[in-house]
Parts: sequence; structure tokens; C-alpha cells
Amino acid sequence: MGGLQKKKFESGAATNYITRNRARKKLQLSLPDFRRLCILKGIYPHEPKHKKKVNKGSTAPRTFYLLKDIRFLLHEPIVGKFREYKIFVRKLKKAYGKTEWSAVERLKENKPTYKLDHIVKERYPSFIDALRDIDDALCMCFLFSTFARTGKCHVQTIQLCRRLTVEWMNYVITSRALRKVFISIKGIYYQAEVMGQPITWLVPYQFAHDHPTDVDYRVMATFTELYTTLLGFVNFRLYLSLNLLYPPKLDIKSESELKEEDEDDYAMGSESYLEKLSALSASLARVVTSTEEEEAQIDLFPTEDENMEMMEEKEKEKKLLEAQMKIFEGLKFFLNREVPRESLAFIIRCFGGEVSWDKSVSIGSTYEMMDETITHHIVDRPNVDKRYINRYYIQPQWVYDCVNAKMLVPVEDYFIGVTLPPHLSPFVEEREGDYVPPEKLKILALQRGESSGQQQPEEEEEEEEEEEEEDEEEEDNDEEDQVEENKLKKMEEQRSQGKSLQVKVTPGKVKMENPVRLEQEEKAEEKRLAIMMMKKKEKYLYDKIMFGKKRKVREANKLAAKRKAHDDAEKAKKKKSRK
Repeated sequence: MGGLQKKKFESGAATNYITRNRARKKLQLSLPDFRRLCILKGIYPHEPKHKKKVNKGSTAPRTFYLLKDIRFLLHEPIVGKFREYKIFVRKLKKAYGKTEWSAVERLKENKPTYKLDHIVKERYPSFIDALRDIDDALCMCFLFSTFARTGKCHVQTIQLCRRLTVEWMNYVITSRALRKVFISIKGIYYQAEVMGQPITWLVPYQFAHDHPTDVDYRVMATFTELYTTLLGFVNFRLYLSLNLLYPPKLDIKSESELKEEDEDDYAMGSESYLEKLSALSASLARVVTSTEEEEAQIDLFPTEDENMEMMEEKEKEKKLLEAQMKIFEGLKFFLNREVPRESLAFIIRCFGGEVSWDKSVSIGSTYEMMDETITHHIVDRPNVDKRYINRYYIQPQWVYDCVNAKMLVPVEDYFIGVTLPPHLSPFVEEREGDYVPPEKLKILALQRGESSGQQQPEEEEEEEEEEEEEDEEEEDNDEEDQVEENKLKKMEEQRSQGKSLQVKVTPGKVKMENPVRLEQEEKAEEKRLAIMMMKKKEKYLYDKIMFGKKRKVREANKLAAKRKAHDDAEKAKKKKSRK
């Protein structure tokens, strides 16, 4: 007889997958511990192509993992630590039950701990890998750092996240790495360029948290456990690249001030220390780095792939970037108590400005409101009681818009009580044929140095004059049409009476052919013929592309019409108010 017959569901694709329950039993872990292990190691469930085959003919919903992934988890040292912790909890419960307090203390002292260093090294073999994946870590750490001290997660985790995020922000300030900022409903988006990698993260607003009940905080806490380890490594490496001390220390002046204020609370883990750490303007030591020293100019030579033009373009981009990094240099800001202090202080310091606030708001203020050298006072209320003549009183959006425009935008649009211009997203890049808002066109014109944007009232007057002129022209045209109609009527009357009409013969003119127009017509004809010669598949694809382009143009036109209607309505309102 033939060889052994293969059993159904025990060969092929079915052997590559394992159900979650079987995987858990294989590792001898509870479901929460299995989840934690998978998050830390980066193992995710997989949907099989032929679920019925893998599921032994059943269509019941089941979670499947790749068998090779589960085998990979078998040799993980943390699995042993999880088991140790389980035993520790069991012994602790027993000691509490028997009221053996000496045993409780002894067990607590010998509580099993584990480190995730080897997992970080395993998941991110090179530093660039870690930087590319730091976005999620930053978002999660910034989120946890805003949590209130509730029972949802450990206070130590919140404090650790706070410390790591402040360290990250201070690295961005020192390296002048910030590029884009956007205020959204979710929070404030930032984008920095670190070692050539664009890194985007979201910082939530400092509001009181109403913790949702449908969120599993244990899963989030496990992710945070990995991310804090990763961010700690990244911060250390980045500080080292700038010759900065890590972990950062408070400068001597502020350190002595804080010690005088509260000698007992001055400890790395204490809450008061972390609150003091949050005062970004003067909290961390400003170490003189190698980047601040004058560097010798290096002669650059183009490689085989590059030419001189490309090199010149790169040099231009570099100069523009250097200019952008210094947009607030020489400016002195004072923040009113109602504005988002930490965000504004971070941005202003990233671009070389000086910043301070009232002592009663937070520690770290470097100068008072009465300082006569202050150039910009940032306010977010309809009016201010006492005003100083030699400074601008502006709304916070001005700072964000300056960063995105890569230059100082006119302050007139941002004065107190003025309706602010739309806050455009710097992450949207318009391509050819897309709708570009007039505000964006205005900023582009400012960047080219075409207009200062200060002649708005004059421009409006000119527009109104143009409209009046158009009305007059229309009236003139109506008169001309009337004259033409009268002439035609006279000619009709003469013809009906049998009179001969005067015939004018005008000499013919030589028509000059436009070579450009001829060339365009030829190209259009060639294109038409090429489309006719296309195969059915190619024609279908071409039609699809053209349909997409036309739809894009339609959408752009729709947005432009919408904007025009809005502007016309605003003009009509202004005219009414003037009358």
C-alpha cells in the first residue's frame, strides 16, 4: 500500500499557527502576563489566509499567533521573572493573612524586579531604529506625564514620564531641532528634526482628566514601561552627542534657591523636585556645548552623483535653516498667567528668544513684568489694565505662526481683541492643482519679500474703487449697446421701405500665424492620436488618472468658490457698517 495518509488540519498552513489559549498554556502564563509579554517583545496576532483550515473546520472567532513567534518567546528571561512575581504575591498574601509583619517587610525588601534593557537592544539594534520609532514613545510619555495622581496608574510612572519628557524638551531646545508646531483640538503637535529624522509628537493640554472607563490602563501602562526605558536610552545618547551631563542637574543659582525654599523635599524622586524641573526657562543647567563653539568652515566638494548646482541648493537650504533657528533671537517675551506657559516657553527658547513670567505662576521666572527691555507681551484676554508703550501686546497664536512661516509675521493681525487669521497646518503641503488658501499665499509672498502685509486697509480701498470702476464700465457698455441697437433699427426701416443700403468694402488684412499657438495645436493633436492608439487596459488606466485629476480640480474650485462667497459676505458686512 501507499505511504501514510496525511491527517486533515495537521499539515500545511494549519501547522504555522497556534491559538492564544494554547500559546498561553505552552508558556504557562496567565492572560494578563501573556499580554504584557507580547507587548514588550512586539509580538502581535496574525489573521490566517484560510481561517477555516487553521481552525480545524470551525468558523468560531479565535485569536491566532504564528508558532515561530511563540517559540521565540519560550527563551525569554522575563517569563521566569513573571513566575517569580506570582510566587512573591502568593507569599505576601499568606503573610498578610497570618499577620506576620516581619515576613511582610522581608518579602517587600526582596521583591523581584526585572529590566527591559535587553529587550530594547533586541528590538532596536541601531540608534537610528530607535529614533524612527520614538514618536509613539514620546506621545505616550507626554500623555502619562499629564495624568493626575489617581489610582489608575503608579505615581512613580507619572513622575518618570514627567522627568523624561522635560529632558527631551531641553535637548530639543539646546540642539534647536524644532521645525513645526500645530495647535489642534487633541493637543499641540510638534515636529523636530533629530539626526536627520523627522520626529512628530503630540502634547495634550493641561486640563483636568476625566478618566474614561472603557480604556484598559494596564495595557497602556505596559506600553509606557517599554517606552520609558527606550526614551531613557535615547535621551542619554542624545545628551552625550551634545556633550551634556546626563541625567541633567539644576544650575548652581537655582539649586541654592530651591534648597533654601525646601531643604527636605529636594530629592530626585520627590514631587516638588519634578515641579521645579518643569520650569523650563531656568530649571536645567545651560551647559556650553560643542555646537555653540565656533567651528572651522569645511570645504565641501561635490560627489559623483551631485553637481555644483545641487551643492549650492543645499547650502541655501542650510542658510535658511540657520536663519529659522534664530527667528526670536534678540526678542524678550513676557507671558501672562492665562497663556499656555510651558508650550510657549519651550517654543520661544527653541528659537533663541528670552522668556519669563510672573513669580506667582511658577518658579523659573528670570525677569519681572516691569522690565523695560521686554519686546513682546503675550496675552490671551480682551484687555490689559496697565500697558507699556515700548512693547507689543499680542495673542499666543503669533508665536506658533512665526515658527511655521519660518519668519516673524506682521504683529498687526495678532493684537489684543483682533480676530485672528486662520491657523494653518504646517503638515499640509499643497501640490500642483490643489487649493491654496489666501493666507498661505500671503505668507509665501512674505517669505519671498514681496509685500509687508501692512497695507491691508489701502488694498481694501483700492478693491472698492475697482468695483466702482467696474460698475461705471458696465454702464458705459450698456450705452454703447443701445447706440448699436438704434443703428440696426434704422437699417431695418430703410430695407423695408425699399431703399438701397450703403455697402462698405473694407480691405482685407494679412493674418499673422502665431508659431506658439501652432505648436500647442500640434501637441494637442499628437496627444489625441496617442490616446486613440492606446490599448484597452492603458485607456482605462489613463481615464482613471484623468478622472482623479479632474476631481481634484473640481474640489479646488469648490473650495475657492466657498472662500470667495465668505469674503464677499465679509465685504458686504463692512460696507453696511460704514454706511
